[in-house]
Amino acid sequence: TLFRSPQQRARPEHGTRSLSQKEPLLDMGKDYYKILGIPNGANEDEIKKAYRKMALKYHPDKNKDSNAEDKFKEIAEAYDVLSDPKKRAVYDQYGEEGLKTGGGSSNNSGSTFHYTFHGDPHATFASFFGGSNPFDIFFGSSRSRMHNGFDHEDMDIDEDDEDPFNAFGRFGVNGFHRRHPEPLNSRRKIQDPPVVHELKVSLEEIFHGCTKRMKITRRRLNPDGRSMRTEDKILNIVIKRGWKEGTKITFPKEGDSTPDNIPADIVFLLKDKPHAHFKRDGTNVVYTAKITLKEALCGCTVNIPTIDGRVIPLPCSDVIKPGTDRKST
Repeated sequence: TLFRSPQQRARPEHGTRSLSQKEPLLDMGKDYYKILGIPNGANEDEIKKAYRKMALKYHPDKNKDSNAEDKFKEIAEAYDVLSDPKKRAVYDQYGEEGLKTGGGSSNNSGSTFHYTFHGDPHATFASFFGGSNPFDIFFGSSRSRMHNGFDHEDMDIDEDDEDPFNAFGRFGVNGFHRRHPEPLNSRRKIQDPPVVHELKVSLEEIFHGCTKRMKITRRRLNPDGRSMRTEDKILNIVIKRGWKEGTKITFPKEGDSTPDNIPADIVFLLKDKPHAHFKRDGTNVVYTAKITLKEALCGCTVNIPTIDGRVIPLPCSDVIKPGTDRKST
């Protein structure tokens, strides 16, 4: 029996006798080079280019064939091995079985290299592209596949096209031709617009100052860079004395987090609650007092309540007309 690695099978060396049909060949397991469609001597750039093309072609969000998910995982495993010089060297010498069962030892020391694929092709994809789904950049999320008249499931990637993103470059984004499409993993994430909530406060709270606790519910990205979870968070809002209506309190980047965005700022906008006796007019607090006609003509003392619970007497000796303003400090 003649034992050969995938690399040796591709190029028979001088002096090695040819295999006959009767001579069995050891099954070396998966041919990672064949899976990615590259020659055995492919360099790092060729491996990356091949993975990008094949991963986009068989991504389950794009390819609906029944075997697409398995093929997608197989492509990720091939890239995981061939993109790592140490794993690739062991694989080239001992094949898949030797790689996974410890076919090579270092310096006869007894230490053996064992490899196990982590099993999540989407994590490999997210790490390579900088996001879980590059189709979202062009066509939005899977919940809204139609964008600019195109359905990303109908956008076929030409197998003979060296760069699958050339198709996107020809169509451009938002209908405009883009001559030089940027690499996907170099695109900058854009922060979502601020999320604004009204925060109603009473005049007593503004007068004394207070702290409000607001619970928000948001989506956050899991460590795999692809899936998301929903979580609650309590925000402590410190309201200082005398703050005007319309004051904004901002909590940076506390909004939803996805693979393709920068979380939005959460903004609270102060609004005055209606009060039974007072209303604000700039820096003044207005109290409307009702008096009789006799008191308006003959004079009187009006007792003015305050926000802090005091009562201030305000003498009025002149004739009081409707709408007359008097200030008390």
